[in-house]
Amino acid sequence: MSGKKIAIFSALYAPSVGGVEKYTENLARSLAQRGCAVTVATSRIDESPSREAVADGVEVLRLPARSLLGGRLPLSRKNGEHAGLLRELQEWAPDYVIVNTRFYAHSLVGLDFARRLGVRPVLIEHGSAYLTLGNPLADAVLRGYEHAMTRRVRRYGPACYGVSQRASEWLGHFGLPSEGVLSNAIDAAAFRRRSSGRNFRKELGIDDGVMAVAFVGRLMPEKGVGALLEAARRVADDRSIVFIVAGGGPEAEAVEGAALSNLFTTGILDAGDVSALLSCSDVFLLPSRSEGFATSLLESASWGLPALATEVGGAREVLGEGAERLLLEDATADSIVAALRWAKDHREELGALGASSRERVEANYTWEETARLAEAACARANGLEWDAR
Repeated sequence: MSGKKIAIFSALYAPSVGGVEKYTENLARSLAQRGCAVTVATSRIDESPSREAVADGVEVLRLPARSLLGGRLPLSRKNGEHAGLLRELQEWAPDYVIVNTRFYAHSLVGLDFARRLGVRPVLIEHGSAYLTLGNPLADAVLRGYEHAMTRRVRRYGPACYGVSQRASEWLGHFGLPSEGVLSNAIDAAAFRRRSSGRNFRKELGIDDGVMAVAFVGRLMPEKGVGALLEAARRVADDRSIVFIVAGGGPEAEAVEGAALSNLFTTGILDAGDVSALLSCSDVFLLPSRSEGFATSLLESASWGLPALATEVGGAREVLGEGAERLLLEDATADSIVAALRWAKDHREELGALGASSRERVEANYTWEETARLAEAACARANGLEWDAR
């Protein structure tokens, strides 16, 4: 037990729901279980309290921010309250500072805080491709924004890591050398126990012989939602394949209005219902254009559910030797349809690949190990010896 104080700057955090939020929440809790005192400094874009003690001894400070892009890109409000909360955090005197992720204005706040504190921060990258809104002009603006933000990040000289090998490599695209991987992770057994027990197949009237293809995530362009809908249209006459889409976001209206007989929507599900949905599905589909290390891949693998995924961060790690058969060629409807037809004709092999993913995740992707490595990374960044226990 180190007893170190660690401040984690994360632009997004609960009650917001997403990959960065889940990663930060689980890393903070696991570091606290190792004996660290942990404070998460995040953005406040709703009515959440400025200060909050959450489960397992983690403290949360929410700095005032404006909500841009539907809350996906918070912009810090550097007013008196903002300064006061940072002063309070500085008086707490953290030993280490961790920042998620490279392109948020809030990340610059964390990096500047670490500099004033005299601490070299650890920056963890959560992307493996450019941000996208599905519009060429808007995407060009976003790329310029990412490069501009990253130039500012480089000036602080953080120790950089990725949540997956792909995310680690992506750092190099911006001239940020990576020092390794601080992997996304999961408590697979706990995720299974968390299942609400809902039988979605029965609720939706899906026969046992039909291949149920699940998608869980934010309904937005970079998740490949448009390609998923087009693929569903192309196989609509094949009554042996149905899609179950869970989530909310800017593409929700398009999904709900698709009016396809082979497409079911559930809206946003809590973690217990997500676990239940994955437990009674046959295939998980992730046609995403960019992921650091998709939590949904770890969740599906926890149930031994085989995943058809684009080659985004975490995909090869989770799929292992089966990656060549399960990876989509790209995030298009053509690739999804081809992969689904292969999956339908190879159900036994598909099941074996899913079981292999479950074994791999349970053995190699635990929060206990990620927290241990994160603490070691913080110590190395600051030239300190570290007790590996």
